[in-house]
Order: sequence, then structure tokens, then C-alpha cells
Amino acid sequence: MPIKVVHADITRLAPDAIVNAANPGLLGGGGVDGAIHRAAGPALLQACRALPESATGVRCPIGEARITPGFALPARWVIHTVGPVWHGGDEGEAELLARCHRNALRLLRERALRTIAFPAISCGVYGYPAAQAAAVAVATLRDALAAADDDIEVTLCCFSDAMRAVFQQALAP
Repeated sequence: MPIKVVHADITRLAPDAIVNAANPGLLGGGGVDGAIHRAAGPALLQACRALPESATGVRCPIGEARITPGFALPARWVIHTVGPVWHGGDEGEAELLARCHRNALRLLRERALRTIAFPAISCGVYGYPAAQAAAVAVATLRDALAAADDDIEVTLCCFSDAMRAVFQQALAP
């Protein structure tokens, strides 16, 4: 199976790319975003600052993705994506979350990379219910992997064993 779930620190994994659940400014923050910036070192912040803004203070709109080197991380690349803030599920959150996953895979393929680790995008301070986010992530990744003729390996990296169990349940047949 090209998708697996682990309970780990994403900053210690060594796939070709890790996904950063970023904010639109890409200048670091809390949660996984802050952890990735700390582990990558100050060069990551410099690389993010060098990315063009699409609007004032926005380097990556919700659902889109940008890529930078991984610098001091074991992963060679960081794919930054901005997940949706949960507003009850009636404001397009599921499609925006799906776009995060599809766009991250698109950037991976554009670089001819084959391994990627995703965190639980939007499940922290953005408030997306974990079981619903896991269902969207797994369905989107399965569809995207089935539609392409490549051998990409996806790791869903969870920050706790409880979150790992939620994503593992979504992955179960």
C-alpha cells in the first residue's frame, strides 16, 4: 500500500519532501509549522520570504502549495500548504483541504520525487475535526495516487497516538 500512517515527529522523517501545514504568510507559526521552521533553521524563513506575495502578506493562499528546500531537515524539500480554518463544514472546507493534498502531490511530481510525509493538515489550531480531515485526506490521496502511473509513497505523520488512530481508521478498508 502506498499510504501508511505513523506516530512520529515529521521533522525527523527523511522522505524526499515533508508537508508543512503553514499559514498564508509562510513565515512560521505554531504547531507543525513552527516545529518545521525551528528544525530547518533560519534559511527556511529566508527562502519563504523570497517567495512572491499573491496579496499583501500572502505567499500561499488556502488550498495552494509552495516548495522550498528542507535545509537542516532530513527531508530535502518542504512543501508548504495552507489548510482551511474549520467554520462548520459549509464553507468549502473539504474541497480546500483536498486541494492542499492534491497540490502537494503535484509539486512532488513536478520535481520527480517519490516519497512524501503529510501532517494532519488543519487539525490543530485551525479546528478541523480530525475524523473528517482524515477522511478527506485519505480519499484525496487514494484518488490522486490511483489516477497516476507512478510509485509515490505517502506517509501520514501524526503528532499523537490518538491522531494516528483516527487516520489509521480512515485508511482502513
